[in-house]
Amino acid sequence: MQNDKKPPDSAPGDRVRLDKWLWAARFFKTRGLAGDEIGKGRVDVNGQAAKASKELRVGDLVSLRQGEVLRTVEIRALGVQRGPAPVAQAMYEETADSLAQRQKIAAQRRLNPEPALSIEQGRPTKRDRRQLADWNRWSATADE
Repeated sequence: MQNDKKPPDSAPGDRVRLDKWLWAARFFKTRGLAGDEIGKGRVDVNGQAAKASKELRVGDLVSLRQGEVLRTVEIRALGVQRGPAPVAQAMYEETADSLAQRQKIAAQRRLNPEPALSIEQGRPTKRDRRQLADWNRWSATADE
């Protein structure tokens, strides 16, 4: 019969799965969403593509994409329970480069908003289309 105990260097709090840690650190709402993002290749550990079962250690660098924002964080603590936001934020520290990049993107969004977001209405209604059809498309007249 085999011995099922782990070696002493891998104590229970020493390693944790990537998908569990991302969920516990509140990067994703569920472990399933974290696993999906990992499967799509949007999460790297120490510069290499990772699987959801990748075991993390304190000091690892995790790069993840949330929407259009790329974040790089260094793991400060491991945890498998999802707790309050301040506790989750204490589990990692974002790198200076990542913070600078996020601030730069935020400033660009403030200065150059997406043009599609300024549209107050969606598609024209049937009434709007009728009014457009009645509108004289030719500005120059032949009577002049």
